[in-house]
Amino acid sequence: MTTKTLPTRYQAQGISLLGVGHATSLLLAISFALCVGFDLLLPEHAMYGTWQKLLPGFEWLSWKSFFLGLIEAYGYGWFFALIWVPIYNFVTLRGGQERH
Repeated sequence: MTTKTLPTRYQAQGISLLGVGHATSLLLAISFALCVGFDLLLPEHAMYGTWQKLLPGFEWLSWKSFFLGLIEAYGYGWFFALIWVPIYNFVTLRGGQERH
């Protein structure tokens, strides 16, 4: 039996790249799908011009383009996680070592 508390064990391990990667990617993919739906319902407030700038190959609107946008949005989530998680883990783990 260990006497470490949950936050101490958690800080010693860092956060999960896999968990953050999938969670962030799903957030962006779901947001993209909701925005496309919003654009279809309210075309006067459409964001598809922004999607065309952010997502290479995205055009308004075909099934192929929609699924390409979903894949690219999911990829952007992993891009974020692959950069952010190692930096976060390095900073928090290093900070924990300096305090002891």
